[in-house]
Amino acid sequence: MARGRLRYPLRIRRNERRAEAPAQSLAELLQQGCDRLGIVLPPGAAGRLLDYVALLAKWNRAYNLTSVRKPQDMIARHLLDSLAVLPHLAGDTLLDVGTGAGLPGLVLAIASPQRQVVLLDSNGKKIRFLRQAVADLGVANAEVVQERLEAYRPEHRFDTLISRAFSSLEVMLAQGSPLCRPEGRLLAMKGVYPVAEMDALATKEQVVAVHRLEIPGLEAERHLVVMQPLSDDENTGHH
Repeated sequence: MARGRLRYPLRIRRNERRAEAPAQSLAELLQQGCDRLGIVLPPGAAGRLLDYVALLAKWNRAYNLTSVRKPQDMIARHLLDSLAVLPHLAGDTLLDVGTGAGLPGLVLAIASPQRQVVLLDSNGKKIRFLRQAVADLGVANAEVVQERLEAYRPEHRFDTLISRAFSSLEVMLAQGSPLCRPEGRLLAMKGVYPVAEMDALATKEQVVAVHRLEIPGLEAERHLVVMQPLSDDENTGHH
């Protein structure tokens, strides 16, 4: 078989050949997934998201940013998993707590360029990747900050805080509430329904809703816990 006929030449070591070959199929996977989620991406966003996947796969070989190795698996497990929460975001400012490789925050910043997004993490190698990715992809509405959540002191509070398997609901509520506007929301992305974490909440009334998310191409369970922030008085007493 001629080399040009290979749709996905995994054994070809030249990075540019590996990146180019599956582009069409990855684009199709992304488009089909967005269609099933009912999400319409702004112009140019799909290309940027695919460039992000290529960048993540490249850096992952040296930096071990994610356990997901194959770009085609990243479409469902990273891109669509992040995009599924898009309808639940409120307001114009978003803080992604413990963003890691930019999940979900960088994906959401690309998908909603009108929203100002801060990507917060304390891990140096992940921050280096994020700064390079934001620059290479030209994501003007994303800011990368290296800091621990409990030490982060922004000038303004955020409309929405989000985290993807970052901490328990209790910790997120306690540490995240001071950074969230009173009418804002804290969104915790979880796998199976977090029964133990919900039971452990001292302030269960803060939970507004729990949504089960159906991710195209992903059989594993996904849930989104929506919480209202503790008031400043409640948060002081909570500690």
